[in-house]
Amino acid sequence: MAVCEILSVGTEILLGDILNTNSRYLSVELAKIGISVLRHTTVGDNAERLAAALTTALGRSDIVIATGGLGPTADDITRDVCCEVMGFETVLDGEIAEEIRSYFRGRGIDMPENNLRQAYVPVGGDVFRNKNGTAPGLGLKKDGKCVVILPGPPYEMAPMFQEYAVPYLAGYSDGVIVSRTVRTMGIGESAMAELVADLLNGENPTVAPYAKKGEALLRVTAKAETEKEAEEMLLPVIDEIRRRLGKFVYGIDSESIEERVVELLKKHSLTLATAESCTAGYIPKRITDIAGASSVFEYGAITYSNDIKEKILGVSHETLLAHGAVSKETATEMAAGIRRVSGADIGISVTGIAGPGSDGTNKPVGLCYIAIDTEDYKACEKIETGRNDREYNRYVNASRALNLVRRYIEEKEGK
Repeated sequence: MAVCEILSVGTEILLGDILNTNSRYLSVELAKIGISVLRHTTVGDNAERLAAALTTALGRSDIVIATGGLGPTADDITRDVCCEVMGFETVLDGEIAEEIRSYFRGRGIDMPENNLRQAYVPVGGDVFRNKNGTAPGLGLKKDGKCVVILPGPPYEMAPMFQEYAVPYLAGYSDGVIVSRTVRTMGIGESAMAELVADLLNGENPTVAPYAKKGEALLRVTAKAETEKEAEEMLLPVIDEIRRRLGKFVYGIDSESIEERVVELLKKHSLTLATAESCTAGYIPKRITDIAGASSVFEYGAITYSNDIKEKILGVSHETLLAHGAVSKETATEMAAGIRRVSGADIGISVTGIAGPGSDGTNKPVGLCYIAIDTEDYKACEKIETGRNDREYNRYVNASRALNLVRRYIEEKEGK
């Protein structure tokens, strides 16, 4: 089985100036054609370090896919270093040079002469035309090793990979790899892993746990000769996971909890309204990121002050005096108030202490109460993240509020 390493080139990646989405994209797409990615490596625009990284990668992998460093400036060194390490000479390709000139003429721009650096190609190598930019991609095969060089900009890299690199790498594939993601919320990664411990020892399919902010996931992966066969191998494992984890599973391959909530609201023709204190609009923002959310989202109120909680939501002055803004009682009245004011089917509220400081009481940072109010159901959850991280607390509490909506609708479906 051929194994691959992805080599991302660019000092801007190391500095964190840009997010490296190319490696993720390539890993997903390579799995689809049955090529396993064992490592991701990032190296800056330094010829010596790049040569060392490539040499090391070739020593442990059959295929190396390098992205970035194909531009026209002196620090764009990927082509030259890769050709040198692989033992390929480069020459100016007149046809590509003319394509680059035409690219600039078509945009009414004078071409800087240094752009012709991009027209140098390896003698005996393969050239991948760039239909979305000026730098061609390259393929180098020698002594059983393969190096594919692609541009850094994702809008150039992705189409070039699909059109040229996929068929170029076809001989290295011995099947397909299919992965599905089981997404859970309301259970920690370790507790989730404990419930499926025996499944984590499988070889094909494999099951691997990992955590994201406020949720835990299981990646289930199978390898087979065809995609259909791999999918058939995955199904019984996913069904068993769902059986064991039950209400904690909110989706298979869903992008987000908000996507699932909008899907359920639409399915049952329900509307939602929100009242927030510490999350300050996170819930409506995430819901309205989903296309078509306007048909299910009614109204959102950000009620930081006690005065506004009373005036807009009708929270009792006595409740606030007796229990404080961060309390089960206040959250419950906020949820009822927002449903009454908006006329929505479901009212959801969040009140808590996001940090970094407390609210002048002895209540801890990370404490939050989330309430739901409907015609036939009312509930409130207490959450303590134990973290003094404002962004984390706001995001996670918004997620848990959305999850409360999800669980309410799914439980009604099951009755």
